[in-house]
Amino acid sequence: MEKNVYLDLGYWVQKKAKQLGADDSALGINQSRSVEVDFRDGEVEKLKESTEQSLWIEIYANGRYSSHSTNDLSKPALEKFITNAVDLTTYLEKDEFRKLPDPELYKGQHTVDIDINDTRQADLTVEQRLERAKNMGEFIKGKDDRIISIASGFYDDHSESYHLKSNGFEGHKESTSFTHGASVSMQGAGDKKPEAWRYYRARHLEDLVGAKETALQALARTQDQMGAKKVPSETLPLLLENSNAAGLLWRLMGPLSASSIQQKNSFLEGKKDQQIASEVLSIMDDPTIIRGLGSRYYDGDGIAAQPRPLITDGVLNNYFVDVYYGNKLGWKPTSGGSSNLVIKPGSRSGAEIEAGLDKAILVTSWLGGNANGTTGDFSLGVAGWLIENGKRIQPITEMNISGNYSELLMNLVEVGNDPWIHSTFRTPTLLFDKVNFSGS
Repeated sequence: MEKNVYLDLGYWVQKKAKQLGADDSALGINQSRSVEVDFRDGEVEKLKESTEQSLWIEIYANGRYSSHSTNDLSKPALEKFITNAVDLTTYLEKDEFRKLPDPELYKGQHTVDIDINDTRQADLTVEQRLERAKNMGEFIKGKDDRIISIASGFYDDHSESYHLKSNGFEGHKESTSFTHGASVSMQGAGDKKPEAWRYYRARHLEDLVGAKETALQALARTQDQMGAKKVPSETLPLLLENSNAAGLLWRLMGPLSASSIQQKNSFLEGKKDQQIASEVLSIMDDPTIIRGLGSRYYDGDGIAAQPRPLITDGVLNNYFVDVYYGNKLGWKPTSGGSSNLVIKPGSRSGAEIEAGLDKAILVTSWLGGNANGTTGDFSLGVAGWLIENGKRIQPITEMNISGNYSELLMNLVEVGNDPWIHSTFRTPTLLFDKVNFSGS
């Protein structure tokens, strides 16, 4: 994307919106290209390339607000688009809380070079992508005669955007990401066909975990589920694998948002500066991690991104407060959402924690379920292993855990030193006490 061309277009759109009756505006111009390659059992299943460009604009006029988007960036089409956008806004109800951010919030962006754009992505050829995707499956082929099917894939994308606001904000972001992975299904006893997968994602191609290692992990995770069954219901410690811990804790992000709190849909309402978890839990929102999958300089409102503690030693420090709901609540905006979430590590590895358990269940995957952000109640399906005397003795599946997040977080007894860095949520192994498992 040529900076001067798109910035000039953005400022032209801003000026046109003003001429047509908008008091203020915010807009973004985006361009992206992605390529997806999937193989199944050695044959190409999908080869898809997608290139898109778009423009969105938010109109603020006479106390009213509206949002619009288009894929046609020609000036004649945009002039008609903006005219319609401003006209439509006049039919809406006034909303005193819809305002552009205070320009002071734009100041203070961190100066760390977060290095989230791999310029070598443009040099990848179709042949190289096909080879990468196919090789993932070849590493698994013939390794186990119970294999039914092998799927493997490679995906990459590049995106660039410009963000402008009529009260002085100008932002630019360019980023890449790469993902590869594999899944394996196998013939189990009777009609059971366990399946498992493994994938990794990174900002730079060179940071992806090796294809062979990834493929063999997918195979091993499927083999681990052979013979899995329910075990008797019991209240036991829950050891949560680092790569799956985010699946449990992500469900806290909704209740931590200002929108949920303002709408009375959060069990964490009124809990700021209070103990909501055990002292071993500390979570930082950190947008400055080099090559981090959630790293950024500003958020969707243009608010300067800065490291911010969410929970420290179990005490809730901050909510995610965007501009609109911050205005409604009378709170200063912090950010509308998370960047990289980082849990403060403990002193032992997941393997060391596991070896010291008398009896527990290790959860290695989720099998659906639900959580109520208003009450904190949850019921989630799990698969993994029954552990006795520090050893995995029986794979388990189709079991449930249930309870309430307020109690569960207080029962967190240990955090591992092995953060899963292949996600925006860098979770280590977690050990909870007194978890209700429903089985046979």
